[in-house]
Amino acid sequence: MTRTYAAYAHPLWRRLLLTREAAVVALVIAVSLWAYSNVPYFGDQLTLTYLLLDVTPILLIALPMTLVIITGEIDLSVASVVGLSSVLLGVLHERGFSIPVAALIALVVGALCGALNGYLVARVGLPSLAVTIGTLALYRGLAIGILGTKAVTDFPSDWTQRASETIGGTGIPAFMWVFLLLAVVFTLALHFSPFGRGVYDIGLGSEAAHFSGVKVERTKFVLFVLSGAVSALAGVFYTLRFGSARGDNAAGLELQVIAAVLLGGVSIFGGRGKLAGVVAGVLLIGIISSALRLQGITVNVINIIIGLLLVLSVISTTVLAWVSDVAARRNRGARPTKTPAGVGTL
Repeated sequence: MTRTYAAYAHPLWRRLLLTREAAVVALVIAVSLWAYSNVPYFGDQLTLTYLLLDVTPILLIALPMTLVIITGEIDLSVASVVGLSSVLLGVLHERGFSIPVAALIALVVGALCGALNGYLVARVGLPSLAVTIGTLALYRGLAIGILGTKAVTDFPSDWTQRASETIGGTGIPAFMWVFLLLAVVFTLALHFSPFGRGVYDIGLGSEAAHFSGVKVERTKFVLFVLSGAVSALAGVFYTLRFGSARGDNAAGLELQVIAAVLLGGVSIFGGRGKLAGVVAGVLLIGIISSALRLQGITVNVINIIIGLLLVLSVISTTVLAWVSDVAARRNRGARPTKTPAGVGTL
């Protein structure tokens, strides 16, 4: 939905509170309060720790995914990059590389995977859906082909403990500092820089953005590289947290990331969305999943509920845009026409 000058004529409180992002934040608070009151052990510190550890990879990948979807593209290969970086970390560690060096190589390979996606989408002009479906299979196949069906589990205990340690007695994982740092960087880039305005312009109209001076191809290429690099970082965290490198690590994670991004108010058609809403969307999915698991609900049922949330989020965007357009047309039709000064009537 495109914003107009009239939209910014509303008071600041209305522009902040009467938004889809604010509605998602309110829903997070409501669901959290309900779970705290009705779900056993949900208010425990250990539950908070595991909830945040579970959503950390999704939070990380959702940052660049938000920008990619705002441009009107999509990256379905992120979970496969997580798996490939996990395998590289394990194999390189087995061959004598230290964890920092192996992690750095994994990050570089993740960026190269994103660069391949970006080249095919931005330079060649292929649709991102088709490209990333293909690279999803390619990167996952490479991960399984390198390691086979075995797993690498002999990681140093100090590194695996670092991935799960908390900040003091708060129950908040220490790795959340990495997410907060990246969240600040992506927020500044998207909402407070010319680069971010270009991202929105591309989503609203790629050709118009090009004639406005936006480097469309370069912007999309950079976003896919960032998506690959951050997905590799999530893969390093995922591996150290569970202490296991496998080719099928994080299988299906891309669906949770996309569901959270769309639930957070980002339009699948591009041109609209805020990172604050996306973070709230990730937390909402994490809270719902955690509460349902504590009540003994199976993973299959949880996936059905998340899928329904995804469908409803996409439908609601279209419905809200339609309602706004209808209301705008009615307001224009009801607005009285003024007679120009100096023109009389016969």
